[in-house]
Amino acid sequence: MDLRKDVKKTKGVHKVTYPLVNKKGTAAVYTVTASTAPSSRATEDLVNKLRSDVLPKATKGKHMEADVGGTTASYIDLAGEITSKLPLVIGIVLLLSFLLLLIAFRSVLVPLKAVTMNVFSILASFGVVTYAFNHDWSARLIGLEGSIPIVSYVPLMMFAILFGLSMDYEVFLMTHVREQYKATNDPHEAVVHGLATTGRVITSAAMIMVAVFLAFVINGDPTVKQFGLGMAVAVAIDATVVRCVLVPAIMALLGSAGWWFPKWLERITPNFSIEGEEWFAQRESASSTHDGQAQKEAPQAEALRSEELQEEPPEAAPQENPDAQNETTRTDQPNT
Repeated sequence: MDLRKDVKKTKGVHKVTYPLVNKKGTAAVYTVTASTAPSSRATEDLVNKLRSDVLPKATKGKHMEADVGGTTASYIDLAGEITSKLPLVIGIVLLLSFLLLLIAFRSVLVPLKAVTMNVFSILASFGVVTYAFNHDWSARLIGLEGSIPIVSYVPLMMFAILFGLSMDYEVFLMTHVREQYKATNDPHEAVVHGLATTGRVITSAAMIMVAVFLAFVINGDPTVKQFGLGMAVAVAIDATVVRCVLVPAIMALLGSAGWWFPKWLERITPNFSIEGEEWFAQRESASSTHDGQAQKEAPQAEALRSEELQEEPPEAAPQENPDAQNETTRTDQPNT
């Protein structure tokens, strides 16, 4: 009972039920109700205080242990785990993306720019979602009664999906820019050609995705609303501000330096083709070589055939039968 009293007099606790004891009498469960909402920051502070201060003092020297569980405490623990691991997850994804783009585009600044722009899009969406759901007036516009905290796993899911979409747009745009740069060796013309070729496709695909994600906001679940609004904002920003404005501007300013690749790095990195153009080029080269050899062999074969025809003796003309001629002459003469 001393434990119940200690918990009950803690600031932020509304009430504490009497314990439910098991048949053996070795365990008991108290239900503690906080005076604040389950998703409130004050409730999280209360759980942390019970774990770190109240319960250790109440059980000290009494040969028993006390823990805080339940739905609210589980969500707090989940949020803590995700928050602690999120920087590591982001770092690994950014590093792997950088290495993959480094090998694909044979450039140092292009993958660095791509990773930076993707992070920019994601952070912008995080900011919009945080502001929209942490202010009463904006939360009411979305269909909520008031401000609510961001669910712990929403940022992680948003990062995974949004980074994939951003990389898709980036690879699609920069592939055309690189092809044009290799053909003309003009970085400005390559940027103009790449944007003109892919701009409509990227914006059209983004409009479809934005419409789909905005439909999530109609849902009554606040978590679905957070996910849908964040995804829609991120895709819209990435497809317009980032891919159609910032990326072309940065590549135009960098010029030929944007495709700089150290020679020592060129030697140790494997050759990787995004769309297989190198394989098709080798195939076309081998095919043209084969066709050239065939064309060279054809005149030689015709020349040999001509020589054979010249060496063959001409056929003798057929000899006429004198008897047949006489017989014809006699037949043609009139009877006397």
